Amino acid sequence: MRRNADELAKMRKAGRVVAEIHEATRAVIRPGASTADIDRAAREVLEHRGAGSNFLNYHGFPAVVCTSLNSMIVHGIPSEKVILEEGDIISIDCGAIVEGYHGDAAYTAGVGEVSAEATRLMEVTERSLFAGIEQLRPGNRLHEVGRAVQQVAEAAGFSVVREYVGHAIGTAMHEEPQVPNYWPGTPGPTLKSGMVFAIEPMVNAGEAGTVLLDDGWSVVTVDGRLSAHFEHTIAVTDEGPEVFTVL
Repeated sequence: MRRNADELAKMRKAGRVVAEIHEATRAVIRPGASTADIDRAAREVLEHRGAGSNFLNYHGFPAVVCTSLNSMIVHGIPSEKVILEEGDIISIDCGAIVEGYHGDAAYTAGVGEVSAEATRLMEVTERSLFAGIEQLRPGNRLHEVGRAVQQVAEAAGFSVVREYVGHAIGTAMHEEPQVPNYWPGTPGPTLKSGMVFAIEPMVNAGEAGTVLLDDGWSVVTVDGRLSAHFEHTIAVTDEGPEVFTVL
C-alpha cells in the first residue's frame, strides 16, 4: 500500500519515538542490569511521548520490547531474573504507535567487552540491513532486498534466518507483503514511492535453523551460537530510501 504525505508524516513521528526508545535502552545496557530494566526504560519513553506500544499485548506478549540474549534470535521476554553479564550481546526490538501509525526497529548491542566474533556478527548484520535498505527505490523489485541482505551475511560466513522476515508497515505493525531476508526465487512486487517497509535481517554465527522455546515466544539458534538482529522502518521515495527510525 502506498501512503500519502499525511500518513508518512505520522509514521515519521512514530519512527522518531522508536529511535528515542533505542537511545534510552542503550543507556541501560551494562553488566548487572536486568532485561526488565530495559523494558522500563522503553515504557518511560512511550509515556513521555504519549505513544502507544505495538508490542504490549500483541498476541499476548507481556512487554513493550523484546530482549533477546546471545543465542536468542527474537522475541525474548524481559524479566527481572535475566541479568546482563560482561561479554553478552542483546537484541532489542521495539515499536511505537502515533496517531494510529506504526514504527518498528531493532538493534543488537554488546554488554561491556564482547568477543571478536560477536563484534563482527553485529557489524555484518547491520551492514546487511543497510544493503537491503539501498534496494528500496521506485522501480526496483522487493525481493532484491533479501538478495542484498543474504549476499552480505553469507559473504562473511554467517547464515540468514528464514522463518522470520520483514514486512510492510502502516496502520498495523505487520502488513503484507512480507520481506524475506534472502532471495526466495522470485523478484516480488515492484516498489513504488510511498510504500513503507520494516526490513529486519536476523543473522546467525552458525546454522540458520531456529528453535521455539516452551514459553511460546523466545526463538533461539538451533546450534546455540550467537545471533544478531537489526531493523529499521523505511519509506520508498523518489529521492531514495527514507529511514524513519533514526533521530
